[in-house]
Amino acid sequence: MSLSLPSQRLLRKSLKSPTLTYTPLPHSRHFWRKSKPVPALDPLSTDFLKKKPNTPSPNALPKAGDLADSSIFESPDGTPRPQPTTPNQPSQGPHRRDPSSMAAALDPQPLTRARWERKMLIRSIRQRGRLSKTDKILRTERSSLSKSHMFKTSVKKLGPLARQIAGKPIEDAIVQMRFSRKKVAQEVRRHLEAARNEAVVVRGMGLGGQEEKEGEDGESGEAPGVLIEDKKGKKRLVKDKSAIYVDQAWVGRGKYGEAPSYRARGRLNILKLPFTSISVILKEEATRVRLFAEREQKRANKKPWIPLPNRPVTAQRQYCLW
Repeated sequence: MSLSLPSQRLLRKSLKSPTLTYTPLPHSRHFWRKSKPVPALDPLSTDFLKKKPNTPSPNALPKAGDLADSSIFESPDGTPRPQPTTPNQPSQGPHRRDPSSMAAALDPQPLTRARWERKMLIRSIRQRGRLSKTDKILRTERSSLSKSHMFKTSVKKLGPLARQIAGKPIEDAIVQMRFSRKKVAQEVRRHLEAARNEAVVVRGMGLGGQEEKEGEDGESGEAPGVLIEDKKGKKRLVKDKSAIYVDQAWVGRGKYGEAPSYRARGRLNILKLPFTSISVILKEEATRVRLFAEREQKRANKKPWIPLPNRPVTAQRQYCLW
């Protein structure tokens, strides 16, 4: 069906006329809606940075990937490095690091540092440069402290496992936890393996094994070990003084968790779930050998026991006084 002639003429006129848009008057807007103000440009926005002139700052830091002129990683021949320049920015002079600006991070408490240095200097003068027994032990023997994450168990259940592995070599302790019937024993085993790896990588423990010594006849033989007695009275044969053993093991109580316990008649109880961690101190067999030698020396220096005091008899009379 086609339109009639008058309708087609009106349609052509409307298509040829410019497009009209409806512009609401101010009184037609809702009176309860207030017009929002035009937000100002953010100083960190892209449009603001484009309009801002690029003026070089006198205290500008070196660009990423560049080194300051006072860096120790300069060229060995001392030739100055070329400064990167852009066509719109003139070349600047060499930038030097300001120690005062880095002091906030490198030396946040100068007075405390000065007091500590003075204290250490006085201590060294009093001891005349001699190291104490504790300092010598820390310099010659290695140890590693490792604390586990929280296990979902109680102190009463984890305590026997800590007492079981204390004093054993690290490999024996791992084997004990591997074949234990306790549920949390597998978590303890994984923690012991992680503590052993950390001690080897970070502290360098367990890397000084004795090498096989060849005899005169060309046959290889192992070096004889040292028979010691630990603090529990058990005798052990130490062949490698750098072997790792569990010196101490203890447990620590953590925060309690909560879980619902649904009861009859719509009642609800809150269960308190205990969480516990285990901490171990790993040391080398050289420490146990030294402790055994100290105990033997103390036992040898002990005076013999005398049943009666060895002193002259005085103030004695031959007659009774009654």
